[in-house]
Amino acid sequence: MKDEISGFYDDDGTKINPELISKPGLCVTCKKNDAGGMEEILCTLTRSDQRGEKDFECDAYEPAERKIEP
Repeated sequence: MKDEISGFYDDDGTKINPELISKPGLCVTCKKNDAGGMEEILCTLTRSDQRGEKDFECDAYEPAERKIEP
């Protein structure tokens, strides 16, 4: 069996599937939501780390700009 080294892994070495981690409401309203690149990696790891917690906290949260429709 070939070892896979790409992707996300938790502290126990278990592979994390980012598509199976729910996105809290705070993330949906964040400027960094779906930003891609390094931001997306950090967001995924933050959500994974707090999976199952009652309250979600993110020190990197920045409110998205609100678009006002005419």
